[in-house]
Amino acid sequence: MNHPPQPFRLLPGATTSPVILHVPHSSRAVPGSVRSGIVLDDRALEQELDHITDSHTAEIAAAAAAGSALTPWQFVNGLSRLVIDPERFPDEREEMLAVGMGAVYSHTTHRERLRPDGFDGRPLIDRYFHPYADAMTRAVQDRLEAVGRAVIIDVHSYPTEPLPYELHGGGPRPPICLGTDPFHTPAALLAAAGTAFAGFGGTGLDSPFAGTYVPLEHYGKDERVGALMVEIRRDVYMSEPGGPAGPGLPALAAALAELVDGVLP
Repeated sequence: MNHPPQPFRLLPGATTSPVILHVPHSSRAVPGSVRSGIVLDDRALEQELDHITDSHTAEIAAAAAAGSALTPWQFVNGLSRLVIDPERFPDEREEMLAVGMGAVYSHTTHRERLRPDGFDGRPLIDRYFHPYADAMTRAVQDRLEAVGRAVIIDVHSYPTEPLPYELHGGGPRPPICLGTDPFHTPAALLAAAGTAFAGFGGTGLDSPFAGTYVPLEHYGKDERVGALMVEIRRDVYMSEPGGPAGPGLPALAAALAELVDGVLP
């Protein structure tokens, strides 16, 4: 019997670790009830998943967790971002609405129709987005109550060449892009990331992707919540688009583990 994929998983770490490795875009799973609302044929859908999925990032996070001195927590999305994108604002604040890629995508990475004109994404928001956000909020709150702070490290990847959906694709595309937030990314966290990822040919800030994930309940309000996005250019560790991982994956996992260890007291 085929069981529906788990929407998300919280993998426990050490009780004294403040770190949550957040992996929102690694899955290709699309439940049948969601697939029926997508207009692409099966071949086109697989091609879109190749482009939109941050392939192997869950493996990088898992290997980093296993290699860390103090095991971080892991919050992993079990569904494709074509179901809902948990990192988007669920309202008009989201700039990606301009290309049909808000919390529920209406268009693809190549600006083609993903869902029919007039599609109502609110049931998907209710079924998938809000439970995910609530669970991530609880995970952060649990770290705050346990150790007095939380550090979210957002693990992503991005294509070597810009895709048509990118609003800021004309800027630098370094091997490692570090996405920051002026309120939630302390200088020490950024410095630790720069040191950990120094061996991959260069790091850059907020280009081609900027910002980092913080639950809305804490966003801009609670300075005890630190956050940093790690965007890995895909040619560093995999064949594009959507191909297998290569020898760069273990080295990236080791660097991520170094970053995890570097933010500990």
